[in-house]
Amino acid sequence: MALALAQYIFCENKSEYDSCGRCAGCSKASKLEHADLHISFPSISPKSGTKAMSRYFIQEFREFIKQSPYGTTYEWLQHINAENKQGNITAEECREIIDSLNLKSYEGGKKVLLMWRPEYLGKEGNILLKLIEEPPQETIMIFIAENTEDILQTIRSRTQEVRLAPVSARDIALALTTRSLTDPTKAAQVAHIAMGSYTEALRLVRQADNDLFPEVRQLFNALFTNNGLAVAKYAEEWSKAGREQQKNFLNYIIQLLEQAIRARYQPALAISLPESEAQFVQKLASTKVSFEGFGQMTAAISDTIFYIERNAHSKTQLHALAIKMKQIVINGSIT
Repeated sequence: MALALAQYIFCENKSEYDSCGRCAGCSKASKLEHADLHISFPSISPKSGTKAMSRYFIQEFREFIKQSPYGTTYEWLQHINAENKQGNITAEECREIIDSLNLKSYEGGKKVLLMWRPEYLGKEGNILLKLIEEPPQETIMIFIAENTEDILQTIRSRTQEVRLAPVSARDIALALTTRSLTDPTKAAQVAHIAMGSYTEALRLVRQADNDLFPEVRQLFNALFTNNGLAVAKYAEEWSKAGREQQKNFLNYIIQLLEQAIRARYQPALAISLPESEAQFVQKLASTKVSFEGFGQMTAAISDTIFYIERNAHSKTQLHALAIKMKQIVINGSIT
């Protein structure tokens, strides 16, 4: 939506509701190459002693958006081989944004800033407050966020929030089939459980060969057999992974827990997962873990992700999470 809006702004022959898609402005904007289109996104330091800046990765970002415009932050960081590095938008980048937007427009029209994932602005984002309050003339700033709660409150209070409505299951299924991503039956199942998110639908389609599942199964086996050594080993091994990998792993567990809740309380609903994962979800749904227990697990995992994002000691966080989950598994919930 943000890309379409930027293209509409730069279109030289726009109609009332859409850009023409043929003029020079549309062509440059669609390729993210328009001189007055400024782009900011989470990045990493390209080498020791160099600050993380979007301009070092702009070509890779153009390629990424062309290949997967619905890609996640994790997929983007994997695209640039971030490994165990956590992306961020630095103070230096904020200052460069201010300098760039205060220059005159190259083509004599509007200037547009697209900031993809403003959640990755730390306290350094406060550098942008004056710019947001009093943007230069003919300057439009668009922030594209997944979780508005993670954006600095000082920034949120100075912006106008526009929440996009969830995509209908019918439209998601149609997109998956017309783009030959899966068969109609699978598309309908995925569309139903994607909860209005096309990004989530794509993830579910790709999940058929998910290499995280064996790790999750081993963890839950350790929890249900009360195997303390295996639980400690899980915390030890995953503490060595990058923070983005840790977050992706934990988010995947949340997805499986949500599927287990559906399997228990909506048994007529087909589980759109590979056979091994579907069997795992069914077994999890049949355990004595209560509805409250599933909610407590999800909340504990979400809290752990929150702390990991803020550079807490990951081994301690993962071990504490495993202990809490083990208590829920044994007792059904934590009272």
